[in-house]
Amino acid sequence: MAPVSSPYSRSYNSFSGVDIKGVFGSEVIVELQAISYSITREKAPIYTMGSADPRSFSRGKRGIAGTLIFVNFDRHPLLHAIGGYRQDGGLKFQSDIDDIRPQFESPGTGDLATSVSSIGGFSTAESTAQNQESPITSVGQDQSLAGAWYTDQLPPFDITLAAANEYGALAVMSIIGVELLNEGYGVSIDDIVSEHQHTYVARTVLGWTPIPSANTAAIASQGGVSPGA
Repeated sequence: MAPVSSPYSRSYNSFSGVDIKGVFGSEVIVELQAISYSITREKAPIYTMGSADPRSFSRGKRGIAGTLIFVNFDRHPLLHAIGGYRQDGGLKFQSDIDDIRPQFESPGTGDLATSVSSIGGFSTAESTAQNQESPITSVGQDQSLAGAWYTDQLPPFDITLAAANEYGALAVMSIIGVELLNEGYGVSIDDIVSEHQHTYVARTVLGWTPIPSANTAAIASQGGVSPGA
């Protein structure tokens, strides 16, 4: 029996934020709250003698940049997912010994953990947790390959936004070659939620594209308006 489509499904489909998941590389980042991008390009008028109006417009460089906002729970939203806070080290970056903080190279004997423990800042359990979270513990002796300690050290990755609503409509968009630039965070007695904010640049944006599904094929066969029409 052919599926029965209602007037609500025989229309264009839209998606809200609750319908969309953000995939960074191959990891779904559930902490993502908001994402935005802007595309700018240099375009300058060309004038000639005898006319106050431009004869043409010269096209120059294009730039893609945007912002990311994450809700912060009990861990860093990005570095625990794709950075050096992961147990396997996450995505890797090439670094020299100064950039990967050599005081963390030996778990349990790091300068920071030792100094903080000596002043009573960490309990034994907290000190153990700090040592386990050291981004250098999984590096071994090869200190030229380390997990990222800061988000600006992450290698380029792609962000894919996957959307699916209650009617079974699917769509996808991608931001290619994302490089994180700035990171900000803060807490206040007046804030019930704390947020991480990042800015980034990217190489390419692939806009929203509907993905055909069984529902959209059935709607099209019954004379409805498909999302991509």
